[in-house]
Amino acid sequence: MANANPIVQMRNVSRRFGHIQAMAKVDLEISPGRIMGLLGANGAGKSTLLRHIIGLYLADEGECVTFGTDTAKLGPGELGRIGYVHQEGELLGWMTVSQLVRYVSAYYHGWNRELEEKYISDFDISLKDRVASLSPGQRQKLAILLAIGFEPDLLILDEPASALDPLARSQFLDLLLQIIQNEGRTIIISSHILSDVEKVIDHAVIMRKGEIVRDCSFDELREQYIKVTLTSLNGDLPAQLPFRNMIGCERSGSTAVFIVQGYTQAELEAKAKDANCKIEVRTLSLEEIYKVVVS
Repeated sequence: MANANPIVQMRNVSRRFGHIQAMAKVDLEISPGRIMGLLGANGAGKSTLLRHIIGLYLADEGECVTFGTDTAKLGPGELGRIGYVHQEGELLGWMTVSQLVRYVSAYYHGWNRELEEKYISDFDISLKDRVASLSPGQRQKLAILLAIGFEPDLLILDEPASALDPLARSQFLDLLLQIIQNEGRTIIISSHILSDVEKVIDHAVIMRKGEIVRDCSFDELREQYIKVTLTSLNGDLPAQLPFRNMIGCERSGSTAVFIVQGYTQAELEAKAKDANCKIEVRTLSLEEIYKVVVS
């Protein structure tokens, strides 16, 4: 899918809300068949970016195109290919769950009843309850069902699992992996639960203060940063260690622990040998990488 036309293209997109610069000259392409993690602190611009993709917000400057159409001109054909879940999304509270599912499904000829029934069973959703009486977790489960039931080509998930318990989150992640088996389908997931996100994404976009500071495959991101434990084989470590651009170095006599960027494991081992040291290396978790990138 690497050569497929992008389904989302942003060129120099900027957006302000009063004195707040929510997005600043953002360039982004999202290809089909990808699970992209959109990461950043509150106020980094993640939700603003997602809302530009579906035309809910329009850029002050630049261009945003989804499914080949300027997002200001998205119509039923394009919007009918997008599923969207937001943690603050409103549902029709006076309906029962069953009524709401049938109401929404009526708008989609391709609604998958088999998927619906399996989801309701797996996530223990009560069809008879009023939507307004559901707990936050149950409402979020329902919102996810309404977004995936018609098998959208693009599924946008903005903090979709924030109200789910650990078991439901695990089931939800398994569901995402099943959905992406259709190689033309694309998922964008924004979440603060990075330990969950790293289990499913293959691409990472990190935002800070309205700008994209990383946009690369998850494998590439993991290869950029390595945590090193260096131990001298003969007394204390020298004052100057033979590594460039060390991050967060903690030293104690004969041992130092730090993060390096841009080294291969072979290069690290060679430098450790030259310094008469033992070396242990490990890759960082997504949460650790995120802290390094945005610090």
